[in-house]
Amino acid sequence: MASAYGGPEVLSVIDVDVPEPGPGQVRIAVRAAGVNPFDHKMYSGAFGADPAKLPMRLGAEAAGVVTAVGADATGPAGPVRVGDEVIAYRAPGAYAAEVVVAASAVVPKPAGLSWEQAGGLMVAGATAVHVLAAIGLGKGDTVLIHGAAGGVGLVAVQLAVAGGATVVATASPAKHELLRELGAVPVAYGPGLADRVRAAAPEGIRAAADLVGTDEAVDVSVELVTDRSRIATIAGFQRGVQAGIKLLGGGPGADPGTEIREAARLRLTEAVTAGRLRILIASRHPLREAAAAHRESEAGHTTGKIVLVP
Repeated sequence: MASAYGGPEVLSVIDVDVPEPGPGQVRIAVRAAGVNPFDHKMYSGAFGADPAKLPMRLGAEAAGVVTAVGADATGPAGPVRVGDEVIAYRAPGAYAAEVVVAASAVVPKPAGLSWEQAGGLMVAGATAVHVLAAIGLGKGDTVLIHGAAGGVGLVAVQLAVAGGATVVATASPAKHELLRELGAVPVAYGPGLADRVRAAAPEGIRAAADLVGTDEAVDVSVELVTDRSRIATIAGFQRGVQAGIKLLGGGPGADPGTEIREAARLRLTEAVTAGRLRILIASRHPLREAAAAHRESEAGHTTGKIVLVP
């Protein structure tokens, strides 16, 4: 919970009573909760600093076991029952040992996923689905994905490859072998990026996804993709506005893609079950060390998802 606006030092864990679920709600004993860049932005002041919103509970996704259900507790996959192993998204206040959420936010956890993988699946996964839909990616397209080794990037790469697209993926050289394993053509970011992408995709780039928010990512995308409606960013909002590309997510003026992201939940669990999608965990932290998890997230060098565990 954030007790003030600022950096990770304002985070603390406090004891609160967990209510019984009401009609259409379920209570979940959390086994893992995903850490996402948006979580830090909520209390950093990036979206304002209204004192009335403090103290602020954090988190949007979790995986765990259902411990109680209210009347008519039905999720996208059907009735939810006590003892079900589930993934919850959207799950406000997911940084918790227990959380009460709408049953409509709950889907069954695939048996093959660890708790950590399940807790980190949905925000990155739903964002990736939204991005690929927004840029109209289809079979036979060649797409440039910036920040391909991050949480969203790794899912986007796998879904794009599974859909029949060719993926050129930017990342630091240390992460190139992993991206090759996932079916992408990796290139290093930095000076000369546009030329390296041209060499990797001589037939041209049809669409681009900026998942890091750097000027380089936006500039190179605009340089290489003729149709700006097929370029999207989830982080570079100011440059995105200037470049006339799509803004996606929770930032100012961005398309939240609510319906697409909610529909993505069962698609993602099906892709995991079918073996088309792997969820890589960068690190796990105890819930009481959420500040350390946020510092790691803000450093921006992780490969995969950061999760919190009770």
